[in-house]
Amino acid sequence: MFCRKCGKEIPDGSAFCSFCGASADGTAEQQKQQPVIVNVVNTNTNTNQNINGGPAYAYKSKWAAFFLCFFLGELGVHRFYVGKVGTGILWLFTFGLLGIGWLFDLLRILFGAFHDKLGYPLR
Repeated sequence: MFCRKCGKEIPDGSAFCSFCGASADGTAEQQKQQPVIVNVVNTNTNTNQNINGGPAYAYKSKWAAFFLCFFLGELGVHRFYVGKVGTGILWLFTFGLLGIGWLFDLLRILFGAFHDKLGYPLR
């Protein structure tokens, strides 16, 4: 038996032509399965860069924190500067933990042990 649409030979007992998809009697076409298209596009708009490609984080200044602590340490201004708002409020109401916390922070900033809210060192 031959296909009425494309003329290719169809095996006996087959309902559709395996070449063009037409029915063996020529009345209907077999539904062809559409190919699956997967479109994967990176839509990430993050412009942060790593340390090798540029600054990804704005580090706080060690000397700005030191002078803020030296002159306004009892009010906790240096802690607000580095993002530690909770302890900044504590310093504000306790006058730098009665001066002991102020002196402790001053020495930690000076020797590089003081970090900002995210744990990054001051530069």
